[in-house]
Amino acid sequence: MSFFRNPEIKKSFLFFSILTLSSTVFAFIFESRYGIFTFILCLIFSLSHFVITYKRYRKIAKLSDKIDRILHGDKFIDLNEYSEGELSILQDEIQKLIIRLKEQTEMLKKDKVYLADSLADISHQIRTPLTSINILLSLLSKSEISYKRRQELVNEIEVLLSRIEWLISALLKMSRLDAGTATLQCKTVLVSELIKLSIAPITIPLELRKQEIELNMDGDETYEGDLSWSVEAIGNILKNCMENIQKGGEIIIQVEENPIYTEIIISDNGPGIDKDDLPHLFERFYKGKNASGQSVGIGLALARTIIIGQNGSIKAENKNNGGARFIVRFYKKLDVK
Repeated sequence: MSFFRNPEIKKSFLFFSILTLSSTVFAFIFESRYGIFTFILCLIFSLSHFVITYKRYRKIAKLSDKIDRILHGDKFIDLNEYSEGELSILQDEIQKLIIRLKEQTEMLKKDKVYLADSLADISHQIRTPLTSINILLSLLSKSEISYKRRQELVNEIEVLLSRIEWLISALLKMSRLDAGTATLQCKTVLVSELIKLSIAPITIPLELRKQEIELNMDGDETYEGDLSWSVEAIGNILKNCMENIQKGGEIIIQVEENPIYTEIIISDNGPGIDKDDLPHLFERFYKGKNASGQSVGIGLALARTIIIGQNGSIKAENKNNGGARFIVRFYKKLDVK
């Protein structure tokens, strides 16, 4: 930093020069010794000002150099020497900024690792059905297979394509929620309508598996949230229960409302959740020990993200008499006056 090339120093030099000249001339009008005294006094004040300013600018230059070193990766810079005056205030603010930047850097590093892991998981989940489709297509190309076998292969390909479509759709929904581009509405949701819409997509699979759903609710329970996104969440929980109970099994949905929250309990009479899986059940791409081959470990993670985004909570546990239980609560917003 060149001291005398600084515009502020140039302005100060011009101001003090004019002030010294005008004061000296004015003093010489009365008497020459007054003029000499005034000139020396103004010169001392001017020199004192520039010496102090020069020292302050030297400190600012050193501070600027240290900031530049921080920007280039030096993590251990001591700024405690700037402990007085206006530089102390500036030092405090810079220190806060440095701490914040370090926190953001660590978060970005974690995000990069998470993104790399997620991309690896996604590519694996998509590659598996694609590999199966390629094998099935190679079998279809053979002319000697029967029409019945050809139809079976086509049906298998359709199932695999549906699986890929669902996976991509779920990932897109989750990424929208993570990025904050999906806006969750806050409207009155009738739980009976929510349950009806959530059951609809799995009605046929339930019939094929001879499984039943029992509803215990008054029918007028409500909460404030987003109906369409809630259908996605509750539907994923129901689908998880359906896939993890035996043929002829039963899913029980119990709904209660109180002044604090609206609670939806979804339980089944299946084998329950392995105790090692419970802490990780809502993690993305986590597949439990008893998970089916069709599971990709994203449905419950998406459900949790949606429910939490609506001022809710979700917990999974095992019942004492066997079977799994999911407890979903949507908390009411209390008016504080």
